[in-house]
Amino acid sequence: MKTNTFMRTLFQIAFLLLINSNLMAQTDSITVRVKGMRCEECAHKVKNVVKKLPGIEGVSFNIERRTATIAYDRAQTCVDSIQARLAATGRYKASSYSPNDTIIRGMGLRIADMHCQNCYNRISQRLQTMVGIDSMAPHLDKQYVFVRYDANRTSKGEIRRALGELGFTPVNYYSGPKVAYAYYNIPASQVNQATIDEVVIVDGVEDANVNSRQNALAVTYFTDETTADKLAADIKAAGIDIVVPPAHECDEK
Repeated sequence: MKTNTFMRTLFQIAFLLLINSNLMAQTDSITVRVKGMRCEECAHKVKNVVKKLPGIEGVSFNIERRTATIAYDRAQTCVDSIQARLAATGRYKASSYSPNDTIIRGMGLRIADMHCQNCYNRISQRLQTMVGIDSMAPHLDKQYVFVRYDANRTSKGEIRRALGELGFTPVNYYSGPKVAYAYYNIPASQVNQATIDEVVIVDGVEDANVNSRQNALAVTYFTDETTADKLAADIKAAGIDIVVPPAHECDEK
């Protein structure tokens, strides 16, 4: 009796493994570049379009690369159907993707603690050591740097982290008239991700970053949604002890 029970259990396990292996064998994935997908809202629309197909098991995105990775059941759909579904939108057309592609992107970074040519030279020397950096253009009078990079080999996050390690506090830069910037000193104990998370949900804030070398908080905000005084008051109300630093006197040699 025990032998029969044991053999039956082994059979059941083998049967389940066979079913699972067959199910896994039908699952495949494809990564495609999606023209026109530039933001999280676009990605959400692409996901809704693709999920209408039968057999779609998951969709993930890389916005910088404009790519979507789609897991699907080969028994229910195929690559041609996925690409045709996206092409039918008229906006989000899919094309082939390879890790060897060159995908050039550009970003402007406002760096309030970049005060002079020597500061920029340090930034330039550091970024030139990174794989994927295409070119840089400094605008010292407005304290921002425009960086072109290959999104298949680096990312905005990696570039910002590299600048943070140098002691700079980059945030998103825009040339529009309704965009402004703020820069504060904060206690070392508040230089962390929790502070960033608190600040980015303040009314009018578009981006925020902190830096442990400077004990700094930098903010990009919209002037049609808040003012400098209200921004400071709202950040303080969030429990962050900000202080506007005195005018900088650059001691770079």
